[in-house]
Amino acid sequence: MGVFTKNGNFWIDYYANGRRKREKVGPSKTLAQKALKKRQIEVAENKFLDVKKEHKIKFKDFAQTYAETYGKKKRSWASTDKHYLKRLLTFFGDKYLHEITPFLVQKYQTQRRQETTKRSALVSVAYVNRELACLKCMFRLAIEWGHATENPVKKIKFEKENNSRVRFLEKEDLKRLIECCNPGLKPIVLLAVNTGMRKAEIQNLKWRDLDIQRGYLTLTTTKNGETRRVPLNQTAQEVLLGVRKHPESSYIFCNIDGIPYNFRSAFEKAVKRAKIENFHFHDLRHTAASYLAMSGVDLNTIREILGHKSLTMVLRYAHLSPTHQANAVSRLDRQMDTIWTPKPKVEPAEKIEQAVTDFKLTA
Repeated sequence: MGVFTKNGNFWIDYYANGRRKREKVGPSKTLAQKALKKRQIEVAENKFLDVKKEHKIKFKDFAQTYAETYGKKKRSWASTDKHYLKRLLTFFGDKYLHEITPFLVQKYQTQRRQETTKRSALVSVAYVNRELACLKCMFRLAIEWGHATENPVKKIKFEKENNSRVRFLEKEDLKRLIECCNPGLKPIVLLAVNTGMRKAEIQNLKWRDLDIQRGYLTLTTTKNGETRRVPLNQTAQEVLLGVRKHPESSYIFCNIDGIPYNFRSAFEKAVKRAKIENFHFHDLRHTAASYLAMSGVDLNTIREILGHKSLTMVLRYAHLSPTHQANAVSRLDRQMDTIWTPKPKVEPAEKIEQAVTDFKLTA
């Protein structure tokens, strides 16, 4: 009798009303010990009624289990997921899981959209959607681990995000931004604008991902979940070669402790010093794509460099390309060869002579 483990989950074993009972609690030994103690008290006080009744657990307690068992294993934990969970805890922390209903989740969504950030701007639709996605994932695991029976987030409609925003820097602004970066941030900004890589991709770069001889980076974990090779131009190669390697860390960009460098605050300060308005780190990715488009690079090549699966996300840069539409319609010329023969070009002098002749004939 007590706590035991089976197939990665902890179970509790006890006697109630002369019968032996077993309940699955989940992957947390601490929660299993608490559940066992609670059952023993209920039995001692003759308050044990329904052994099949769902084990009650507060959101803040399950959040700890989620973080230790699942959340902290994700690469995005430090940069994003940890902050999503912290925000969810302020609203749902003292609620039991079974008390969190679709109505309560909808209330959270509405309330968050009315809040403002430190910059006095409304919290973005995308950020709230990510928080709800985190909550949805938590309830999915809670069901798998036997702590809940329904996922209240499934009935919530996520707001539509506006992904058409294209904000890129002119060369003068980019130069000023780079000059305002601290020594640790400068190579990161230069790499971002020369490769179009995402923030998380840069943060998680390791030295083993770099093949300087062939001139590319290999990203094994991307947003699309696929391995991707990022070509490096001469600027990007020189930037990476100039980064001092940490003796005890495999990460390219890391702090003194060897963990990935969280440069969010440093970047915001650099943007402020450069006096650039409404500019985020992800906009460096737009800047890279915009420069490629304005240089005449075709959209499909831009798609491959950025790592998009389809052209949909790249079409936003089409209007920046001076040759994109011209090259497209020029292909129709080949179809017209057998249909229509244009008149021979007339030189300006010939045009004048012809005009004089026509005038004499009509005089």
